[in-house]
Amino acid sequence: MSIFSYQVPFMDEHESDFSAFKGKVLLIVNTASRCSYSRQFSELQQMYEKYRDQGLEILAFPCNQFNDKEPGSSAEVAEYCRSQFQISFPIFEKVEVVGQSMHPVFRYLTTEAPFQGYDLDTKEGEWMDTFVKEKHPELHQGDGIKWNFTKFLIDRNGDVHGRYETTVAPLEMESAIQILLKKL
Repeated sequence: MSIFSYQVPFMDEHESDFSAFKGKVLLIVNTASRCSYSRQFSELQQMYEKYRDQGLEILAFPCNQFNDKEPGSSAEVAEYCRSQFQISFPIFEKVEVVGQSMHPVFRYLTTEAPFQGYDLDTKEGEWMDTFVKEKHPELHQGDGIKWNFTKFLIDRNGDVHGRYETTVAPLEMESAIQILLKKL
């Protein structure tokens, strides 16, 4: 099974499968607009504008499971993100990315790209590791998503190329994205 087999909840409440994105390089992100990491929206938008015409699609999936940082309805979230962060890439319906109600695509992504830990050589990585261990130990266990702005990079064939944790800024992924965009 590939990512193209999974259903995606579009903002207008219809579902389609990821096959609509076949042939594209995908960056799938669980987002939260009120999270301190929402500063990553700026770099995500910058990369989208730079690489969209080369085949990059950034797909934002709002989630309210980490300290209630994504309140409101899906439509309110989309409007807020567009007005506050000038987002033009697709924002989907709110989903759950951990627990019993985890959206199947995130179950697939976390199976294909298990948690490799935070970069403990960075201050932010060390802080995030300690924060999750101490404040949310249930999240630290296993391969599930640990926090907002976990990013999954998917190649044009629908294969998971990499997982980038919350503390990895989108521009740090640019060279990996460029490599995938060059592969046809």
